[in-house]
Amino acid sequence: MQKDIDTATIAVGVVGLGMMGCSITTCLLMAGHPVVAVAPIPADLEHAATRIRHHLERSRQEGLAAEAPGHYLKHLLITEDYTALAPCRLVIECTLEDTAIKRSVYEKTEAVIGRDALLVSNTSAIPISMLQKLTQVPERFFGLHWAEPSHTTRFLEVICGDASALPLGEYLYDLAHCWGKEPTLVRKDIRGFITNRLMYALYREAFYLVENGYATVEDVDRACRNNAGYWMTLAGIFRWMDLTGVPAYHTVMQELFPTLSNARDVPKLIDDIVRAGGRGVSNGKGFYTYTSEEAKLWEETFTAFSYEIRQLALKYPEDVVKKKLESSTGEKTQEPAGG
Repeated sequence: MQKDIDTATIAVGVVGLGMMGCSITTCLLMAGHPVVAVAPIPADLEHAATRIRHHLERSRQEGLAAEAPGHYLKHLLITEDYTALAPCRLVIECTLEDTAIKRSVYEKTEAVIGRDALLVSNTSAIPISMLQKLTQVPERFFGLHWAEPSHTTRFLEVICGDASALPLGEYLYDLAHCWGKEPTLVRKDIRGFITNRLMYALYREAFYLVENGYATVEDVDRACRNNAGYWMTLAGIFRWMDLTGVPAYHTVMQELFPTLSNARDVPKLIDDIVRAGGRGVSNGKGFYTYTSEEAKLWEETFTAFSYEIRQLALKYPEDVVKKKLESSTGEKTQEPAGG
């Protein structure tokens, strides 16, 4: 269905030009959209254009972008003026996880966009049904949960709130395929959506293991990299159990589930880091410590990895087996005619 969508005719607004706002903007530009990028924080204006150009340059080098940066940048307007959003058919709010800030953004945005334009939030923590109540037209409001870097990952969740019009959610789902995504449509709102509920269960158990002396931070990271990190690009949880034998998981669940952490409090390990001002690589203080050189190299390495893992992952799309079957069937049906 997405083949019928002409992205060049769909202007998209992005409000919020931090790290993720810039990568979302990059993704939309590469997909062919005209983009209006609004910076609620004036300081973002200083860095947004440079960051987006850098993403486009690297994407061209890696074969992800078909054209040079200039081709895309002529379709980009970066501004502080909300009235520039008026022609947009879709506006993506990408600001801090603060309902007061989001309410202000929605008020300014809805004052200028058409009533039939879609308004979405890139929240990862606040239920969509709650944010809808801050808007004038709740049925056109959805969540679009991206992953960083947004222009390289296949991930995207389209989340319906209680008041969302499902056909509009299905349209966003189709549109997301134009952005190079393999999206998930979350038809029923739940805090954390799908991915974060799965990942934070993992995070909680990781903290439990470290804080209770079963393993170090390094041990847990190594286990994740070399187990789930090895197969998750190809198969999700349920496909993996199918591939490796469902009964074994049933047996382990009976014994293991009662022993897993069900803590409700924020783990002390992360609480201590945050209270001490640690932010991770950005200031060298996190679960690991980093010199300025190490931090820079980790950021560069992550960027390179994001492009390389994308190339590998694209060889194994979600319908890889279906395509192989169709190809095999096509070859077999053609053989008699050539014989």
